[in-house]
Amino acid sequence: MLSKALAKEIATVNLVNPRDFTVDKHHRVDDIPYGGGVGMLLKPEPIFAAVNSLPRLPSSQVILLTPQGSPLTQTTLQDLATHYQQLILICGHYEGVDERIRYLADREISLGDFVLTCGEIPALALINGVVRLLPGTVGKVESLKAESFEDGLLDYPQYTRPAVFQDWPVPDVLRSGNHQLIAQWRRDQQIKRTQQRRRDLWEQWVKGKSSEFGVRSSESDGKSD
Repeated sequence: MLSKALAKEIATVNLVNPRDFTVDKHHRVDDIPYGGGVGMLLKPEPIFAAVNSLPRLPSSQVILLTPQGSPLTQTTLQDLATHYQQLILICGHYEGVDERIRYLADREISLGDFVLTCGEIPALALINGVVRLLPGTVGKVESLKAESFEDGLLDYPQYTRPAVFQDWPVPDVLRSGNHQLIAQWRRDQQIKRTQQRRRDLWEQWVKGKSSEFGVRSSESDGKSD
């Protein structure tokens, strides 16, 4: 899907190598940390030079991929896909980056509470998540609206043929042809699955529904006969 989007020029991806912006004969982009410690840090000079070499579009964001950043969520992807024409991603390496590199970034994003050997993997995940939300990437827009996290809940269970596989049947309601019952079953499954598997999402969803109900109640109470 991503390759097709790039082929159709819905989005473009350009790679910039910080080593091309070094001035020493060994093209070093890392150095030992002040104060001692394990590992190497990305130096600020080549990163600043690489980022500053890029032409900027009117709405662009520089993003540092780091375990210390805010968690990447569907809401973040939607924000990036909707409001920005250009994303400049800084991929960490080694033990991390010189702290001054953070001054380049408009925001810092993390893929989760774990550490990888490089920032290219989180960058690829972010690119994939953003590009698939751009118009023309996904054939049916409806499929984007019926996915996990789109309304704060996990997705419902889905089945295809055969109707029975190793004694596991497709729920009867999905074969009933009653679209109202199917929609209700799917909604119930979303709520149940989220409550069981992602308590954090469930609590946020309940809180959001409570706030929404409160607003509607206030509006109703304010209406005069």
